Amino acid sequence: MKRALPVLVLTVAGLVPVWRYAPSQQSASTDEAAAAPAPAASAPAASSGVVAGPVVPTEKGDVQVEVTFAGERIAAVRMLRQPAHPQTANAVPRLIEETLRVQSADIDTVSGATITSDGYRQSLQAALDARGA
Repeated sequence: MKRALPVLVLTVAGLVPVWRYAPSQQSASTDEAAAAPAPAASAPAASSGVVAGPVVPTEKGDVQVEVTFAGERIAAVRMLRQPAHPQTANAVPRLIEETLRVQSADIDTVSGATITSDGYRQSLQAALDARGA
């Protein structure tokens, strides 16, 4: 019992810095440089095009996508801007893969990157809407 109190106090003291840790925010220019490369698309068809979605501001940073079309299909998606955050870096390939699979913005949120997923979907949907207009 005499050891329990010091162990408890030291455990809590060791966990406080972990609970208070917040990743540092980086500038927008760093966000753009941190964007993950998109898979390369094959040569676009004559009716293809590239449409950039709007910049969507989020709590973690700005999100913007660029969609490459081959005819009516989504051939590739590239992140023009994304938050410089570990969860974002892990989520982007999954978001792009899901987009290419379902060929729409009706994709699932990536666990741990909800804010980025929501911004991605908004920018993607706006790009798809602009293509259809």
